[in-house]
Amino acid sequence: MSTFGHLFRVHTYGESHCKSVGCIVDGVPPGLKLTEEDIQVQLSRRRPGQSDITTARSEYDTVHLQSGTEHGVTLGTPIGLLVHNKDQRPHDYAETDLYPRPSHADYTYLAKYGVKASSGGGRASARETIGRVAAGAIAEKFLKEAYGVEIVAFVSGVGKVGLPFEEEENEVLGKEYMDLVRTVKREEVDKEITRCPHKETSQKMEAAIRAAKAADDSLGGVLTCVIRNAPLGLGEPCFDKLEASLAHAMLSIPSTKGFEIGSGFRGAMFPGSQHNDMYIEGGPDAQGRLRTETNWSGGVQGGISNGEDIYFRIAFKPPATIAQAQSTARYDGSAGTLEAKGRHDPCVVPRAVPIVETMAALVIMDMVLQQNARTAAASLLPALTHLPPTMVLPSKKTVEKIQNGEEKVQVQNQKSGEE
Repeated sequence: MSTFGHLFRVHTYGESHCKSVGCIVDGVPPGLKLTEEDIQVQLSRRRPGQSDITTARSEYDTVHLQSGTEHGVTLGTPIGLLVHNKDQRPHDYAETDLYPRPSHADYTYLAKYGVKASSGGGRASARETIGRVAAGAIAEKFLKEAYGVEIVAFVSGVGKVGLPFEEEENEVLGKEYMDLVRTVKREEVDKEITRCPHKETSQKMEAAIRAAKAADDSLGGVLTCVIRNAPLGLGEPCFDKLEASLAHAMLSIPSTKGFEIGSGFRGAMFPGSQHNDMYIEGGPDAQGRLRTETNWSGGVQGGISNGEDIYFRIAFKPPATIAQAQSTARYDGSAGTLEAKGRHDPCVVPRAVPIVETMAALVIMDMVLQQNARTAAASLLPALTHLPPTMVLPSKKTVEKIQNGEEKVQVQNQKSGEE
């Protein structure tokens, strides 16, 4: 389907070379100050033609707000967003009348629907992500204003070139890498043409992309994304766990082939004694959260956000459409040689950064609305006073008293009754 989300719902439309692409966003809270400029920022970071290591297709991707706002304020009604396709060249794709492009969606779309878009990748094209990015920019603005949420993605690998400090021999993840995850800003990411904030590595990545482009080839890569200041308690057991929803969102992006959160696959190599994320002594912080030492969990435990930074990595395959001659088969099964035309990214990961950020925002926004609905309903009930202290979170007043030394944390041993 073309709809994502439960309470914050996004329905995208459009193909690579149709007249326009865009989306309908339902569930945006009323009263949010919102203009086209707020949305355009992320669309401009995503657009093609940004540099000579991206596709040469020239699109400014100017967004038009069609509904859902008045006088620069959201009304709570569906928001319509439209972006015109201007630099269309469907004649570049004549070869797809004869050939299903290797590792592309031509054959599978035709097999599924019995008909397909005649040019570009249709709905499988990265052009479809414009609607996601536009909707996610709205979610980002709400989350920033309401909770101070920051979402930053960056390129951490291109082909065989990766950050030199991602892993250390005796650590689940390297200290330099974790420090980067904790502190990196979008401004630092955008300074580099590759969107890798480590300059030396960025230069190596750029060289690798240019070499692939010169050889009419392509490269894959890896993005890291971090979500800071997400509220505690997001995630819906058991099938809509936070990491499951993030994986769903990320793996729905074109060209993605892998997802891992926190320590990911590397964490599986370590014993629990090294991997366990100990809680920090001293009780809850000013926000009422217990903090952890290492955050190998990636900010999620039991499928629910624990208040730490949420971070994950996504693997992107090399773009399937390349200009190199490839021996393959036609639709009728006969042998042939395909030399694809058109304008394509030699590596998609630099332009995928805002797509990953905004998809993350859509997940967090939807989870926030779900959790707020639950807590608002619970707040209408009488306060729970008969349960053991370990079953109820302390109130803000209690947290303040604990921090000021006015009250001790009482933990009841339910077997012996001792405190």
